[in-house]
Amino acid sequence: MSAAGSAARADEGWKELFDGKTLTGWITAPGAYTAENGSIVCVQGSKGNLLSEKEYENFQLNFDFLLTPGANNGLGIRCPLKNEGNLHIEGTELQILDDSHEKYKTIKPYQFHGSVYGIVAAKPGHLKPVGQWNHEEVTVQGRRVKVVLNGTTIVDADLD
Repeated sequence: MSAAGSAARADEGWKELFDGKTLTGWITAPGAYTAENGSIVCVQGSKGNLLSEKEYENFQLNFDFLLTPGANNGLGIRCPLKNEGNLHIEGTELQILDDSHEKYKTIKPYQFHGSVYGIVAAKPGHLKPVGQWNHEEVTVQGRRVKVVLNGTTIVDADLD
């Protein structure tokens, strides 16, 4: 997005969470994430959470991601602001997973990419092949969670 585009979105109430260069505004486990070439990169073989320093009640998060073979990660929403423990249990996790990989052939429906982990199964089959960029939009309003992957709504649920 251009600087002019960023300024226009800021006028509409949007907040950029990543400056494209640094992890300023983020809390991360040492060595788990880096900023490289305009992207946040999860260091292969590392463990740990990446948290925004600020908390958001209702929001829309738009992001692009690229999976490696067998990748398994998640987007924590409404998680405690700490960088330890099982945030997918203490908060809510939206699955980010290469669910086409052989090692995940026996996963449960609520574990597929985009699912509200352990709660709501996502509509499968909308991830692009590993190595291609995907675009995801997550909207959280109260207890309603909507996940749009590459233009297709794969979750639209009231968690109550």
